[in-house]
Amino acid sequence: MEKSTYLDCLEHDYRRLREVAAGAWSSPVPSCPGWTMADLVRHVAEVYLHKTEIMRTGAAPEPWPPDLSGEDPVVALDRAYTGLVAELTARKPDEPALTWYGPDQTVGFWVRRMAHETVIHRVDAELAAGVALAPIPEALAVDGIDEVLVCFLSFASHTWLEYFTEQLTGAGGQTVIVESGDSRWSVRLTPEGVDVTPGGGAAEARISGSPTDVLLWLWRRAGDDAVRRDGDPSLVAQLHALLGPATE
Repeated sequence: MEKSTYLDCLEHDYRRLREVAAGAWSSPVPSCPGWTMADLVRHVAEVYLHKTEIMRTGAAPEPWPPDLSGEDPVVALDRAYTGLVAELTARKPDEPALTWYGPDQTVGFWVRRMAHETVIHRVDAELAAGVALAPIPEALAVDGIDEVLVCFLSFASHTWLEYFTEQLTGAGGQTVIVESGDSRWSVRLTPEGVDVTPGGGAAEARISGSPTDVLLWLWRRAGDDAVRRDGDPSLVAQLHALLGPATE
């Protein structure tokens, strides 16, 4: 996806989040246990501020997070969004920027990440407000599937294996195919981490569905009934459990 497309998606989902949050500040967020809508919106504001400072200074800000408790949540969100977009639009995608994802240390990583951060939390806000989910563009959803599998699951499980050890108990190289439309990923579970490669092949289990449904299932924002599950059900359950520490 192009930078301009990510920024368009970011703007759309920021505005949708802002819209549905208004007037529901005390509503619990079912997909983020323990959070209210106000907590969710402040979290998004904190994320925007954090990434803006990383790009401005080249280092993670300390101390963190800032105290936003005395600021109206939507005011904090607007302020943070304005600063983030100014920073993203002023920089080229290939400019260096510190990130937590080792293979990509560029501004482009944050352009992509902030678009996906916002669409998932926009869904959280819709769930909290009890309103229908706005559509997610197919291209963004497919890209989001790739991001969560490659960056959050594969990279994170190899880099911070200690957080995944319990969920990888019994893993012996079994493979789950994640499939949506023309896109497929082979997800192989090993005691050393999760290996993700594009394409399909022989597998013990398969997850399939529309890009939006698969994306939300992977982010644990949709139940098992949202996707089609074939093959070994215990392997599907193991993959879903692994997505807990990957997406928390």
